[in-house]
Amino acid sequence: MRRSSLDHLVIVSPTLTSGAQLVEQQLGVQLQPGGKHARMSTHNLLLRLGEFFYLEVIAPDGTAPLPTRPRWFGLDALSAQAVPYLAHWVARTEHLDAADERLKKAFGMIEPMSRGALSWNISIQPDGHLPLGGVVPSLIDWGDSEHPAQTLADNGCQLQRLEIVHPDPEGVEHHLETIGFSGPVSVLRSERYGLQAYIETANGLKVL
Repeated sequence: MRRSSLDHLVIVSPTLTSGAQLVEQQLGVQLQPGGKHARMSTHNLLLRLGEFFYLEVIAPDGTAPLPTRPRWFGLDALSAQAVPYLAHWVARTEHLDAADERLKKAFGMIEPMSRGALSWNISIQPDGHLPLGGVVPSLIDWGDSEHPAQTLADNGCQLQRLEIVHPDPEGVEHHLETIGFSGPVSVLRSERYGLQAYIETANGLKVL
């Protein structure tokens, strides 16, 4: 049976600058450089949230050629004036190269990706949208690559839990059961849907 765990959180932003400002205002810390994703014409900034957790701010890379396919994480739908927000999360698993059609239908096609010396497989919807509005995770398999959190400086931030709110919590939980997910994630019923991350910082508990 497949097993998975929480890997990282994703803040989408029209620019890295505005995304970094959001994190600095809410958590009181500065992000670290990430890199560029050539296939998607995107780039990112990172923040360590634990030994195997991190936060990613990702934005279109205006200096790169336009991608030949829709960008991931729904970035093509962001306007230049959009407010950055916690849009998605990613679950770590193994053997994505052996994913069956049912898994691909729910989470997306399995795509090889790279950033600098890192390479991995990740599930991406063909049209670039986020599965179930972002509350269901994308899946990532780092293979032999070192986990990014291992190379990031510790700024005193620790992810305590991720809270998912959705009108159909049972449907969300069913998706998580299919990937054998376990981790600090709770699913609550609400008329709206979205994500809230509770992060312990040097200045106390903060919420994204």
